[in-house]
Amino acid sequence: MASSSTTQDRVLSRANHLAGVRYEIRGPLAQRALQLEREGHEILKLNIGNPAQFGFRAPDSVRLAIIDNLSKAEGYSHQKGIMPAREAVVAETLSRGIAGVTVDDVFMGNGVSELILMCMEGLLDEGDEVLVPSPDYPLWTAAVTLTGARAVHYPCRPENGFVPDASELAQLITPRTRALVLINPNNPTGAVYPRASLEALARLATERGLVVFADEIYDRIVYDGAEHVPMATLVDGTLCATFGGLSKVHRACGIRAGWVVFSGDKRQSADYIEGLELLSSLRLCANVPGQWAVPAALSGHQSIHDLTSETGRLGKQRRAVLRGVEASPYLKLVAPMGALYAFASVDTARVPTFSDRAFAFDLLEREHVLIVPGSGFNVPYHDHFRLTLLPNEEVMQELFVRLDRRLSDWATRR
Repeated sequence: MASSSTTQDRVLSRANHLAGVRYEIRGPLAQRALQLEREGHEILKLNIGNPAQFGFRAPDSVRLAIIDNLSKAEGYSHQKGIMPAREAVVAETLSRGIAGVTVDDVFMGNGVSELILMCMEGLLDEGDEVLVPSPDYPLWTAAVTLTGARAVHYPCRPENGFVPDASELAQLITPRTRALVLINPNNPTGAVYPRASLEALARLATERGLVVFADEIYDRIVYDGAEHVPMATLVDGTLCATFGGLSKVHRACGIRAGWVVFSGDKRQSADYIEGLELLSSLRLCANVPGQWAVPAALSGHQSIHDLTSETGRLGKQRRAVLRGVEASPYLKLVAPMGALYAFASVDTARVPTFSDRAFAFDLLEREHVLIVPGSGFNVPYHDHFRLTLLPNEEVMQELFVRLDRRLSDWATRR
C-alpha cells in the first residue's frame, strides 16, 4: 500500500492570479546584481528611479516636518489620512485649476503604488478591461491583472514621440472597458503629452463613460520648457483620479507618502468611493509620519525646478544622456521631456542579434551596469531599454563607454 504524502512532500506554489504579473525592474536582473555585489563588485544601478541612491536629498522642510510632528504620529490616523495633509493636497489641486475638490475627495496612501492597487481592486471585476499604455509602468498592468481583469495595451509609438493617439484607443474599447490609464510625464519614456492629445483623450473617456486614472507622480519634472497639463483640468464629464506623491518631485521615496484625488463628474461614483474607503479602513491608515511631510512639501519652495533647469543637476544629466546617445553609433533616443528616465533603442541594422533581455544580462555580467529591458514595460518589441537620469555627468560618460563596448561586441556576432 502506497504511503500518503507527508507535509514535507507538498510543493507550496504561488497563487494562480500571479501568473500574468511581472516586475522586471526588481526582477531576476536585480537579483543577479545583488549577488554580484555580495561577491565584491560595484554595480552601477540604473534600474530604479531612486534619487537618494545618487545623493539627492529631500528638502530640509520635509525632514523637519516629520521630526517636529513625531509626537502626533504615534497613533492611527483617519483611513483617508490626516486632515493637514489632505488640506494641503486640496490647496495644491485647486491652485492648478482643478475645480470642485474637497478633503473628502482625497485619499492618502503608502506611496502611489498602494493607491493604484486599491483603486483597481475597488473598481474591477473578473473579465473587465482597462486601457493601459504600452510602454507602461508595469505596476499598472499588474494591478489590473491581480483583480482578474485584463489590461488592454494601447500603443504609444516611438515614431510618434511615445504620445498616444486617441483614434487608436477608440478601436480598443469594448463593452467591458472600464477605465483609461494615463502616465504623464511618462515612465519609462519621458514623454510629456501635448494639450491637444490630452483633450482628445478626455473627450473619448467622457463619450465612452470611462474612469480616467492619471498617474502624475512626475508632474513637476519637465525639461526644455515642456508644459505638463494636469488631466483633471480637462475632464469634467466622467470621474478622474489623479495620483501624486513625495517620492519623485520631492526626492522622498522612502517616506512613502502619496495621494489620489477624485474630481470631474462624481455624481455616479459614490458607491465606488465608499468601496475605496472600505479598503482604506482594512489597511487601517497610511504611514502617519510621512503624511506630516506633505503640507511642508507642497507649500514650500519647489526646489525641483532648480534641479530640472538647464543649469540644474537633472538638466545637466539629461543632456549628458543625449550627448552619449548622439555619439554612439548604435543607439537612438526620443529625447525625454519629463520624468527621470530615458527609453533608448538599439539600431538593429548595426546590431542584428540584439535582444534586450540577453543584452541586459550580458551588460550586467561584463560591465556591471544594471538596466531594465524594454520588453519589461509591456511592449511587443525587444530593441529598447530603460535607464535613469540620476547619475552625475561623469558617471554618465563612463556608462556610455561601457554600453558602446558591449554593443560593439554584439555587432560582430553572427
